[in-house]
Amino acid sequence: MGRPVAPKATGPKSSESKAKPPVTLRPQQSREPKRKPPRTDDRQPAKAQRRADRAEVRRFTRHTRNRRIALGTVSGILVSLIAVVLLAVYSPLLSLRTITIDGTSRVDAKELESALSDQLGKPLALIDFDRITKELGVFPLVRSYVTETVPPDTLRIHIVERQPVGQIRRGDGFVLVDPAGVIIDTPAQRVTGLPIIEVAGDRASGRAFDSSVEVLLAMPPSLLSRVDSISARTHDDVTLVLVGVGQHVRWGSAQNSAKKAALLAALIKATNPSRKGEFDVSAPSNGIFRPA
Repeated sequence: MGRPVAPKATGPKSSESKAKPPVTLRPQQSREPKRKPPRTDDRQPAKAQRRADRAEVRRFTRHTRNRRIALGTVSGILVSLIAVVLLAVYSPLLSLRTITIDGTSRVDAKELESALSDQLGKPLALIDFDRITKELGVFPLVRSYVTETVPPDTLRIHIVERQPVGQIRRGDGFVLVDPAGVIIDTPAQRVTGLPIIEVAGDRASGRAFDSSVEVLLAMPPSLLSRVDSISARTHDDVTLVLVGVGQHVRWGSAQNSAKKAALLAALIKATNPSRKGEFDVSAPSNGIFRPA
């Protein structure tokens, strides 16, 4: 027979063998990132000090910087202007192509243009005005001139011609002379409206000639037109002959000629033009008419 089997106990289970270990509940951690506490920076005061120092330097150097900027701007403008001027002045576009001459009546303007033709093609800034003076000096009737450059390519010349102040008998004809004694023309007949100048040797020079010219230049046109002739043996012995009945004028020297001319005009106005005689204005404060 078999070995007897002990019956299994059916009573309650042992509490020691069957008890479960206690469960410990842990708190659930937050998933938000942890914030770091603010950190103090010891370098901030040093940075602030450096910024303050730089601001102070800029404040003290502001005037110098502004002056440098202004000087640089002005220098740039000047350089640009100089460059533009040089480019414009020496450009072939501003070369002389036309010469115009006015103010001539006795002088041939074409001859003057031909004499100055060597200036054509030069830039206006390089025109040789000394040479122009030399070329125009060849023409004795040119007393003076004025030049004007007219961009882009024109030179304008205004001529002042010599004008006759009187005429001198010379041989069978006459010579017209200006105040400097330059011969302007040699007509065969007397020119109406110009007084005859009579001096020793019929020369357009000397003290007697100069005194006669000075007297004529001091007269207003209304009085000068009444003078038929003027003569002088010496520089202080000038006499006139008026048109009409041949009234004479004792003038004396050329001093105070303007006053003497005004006095003579007054005496002529108060005297019968058909009455012969002599006006004496040698003393400009006391004029007189002496009937013939």
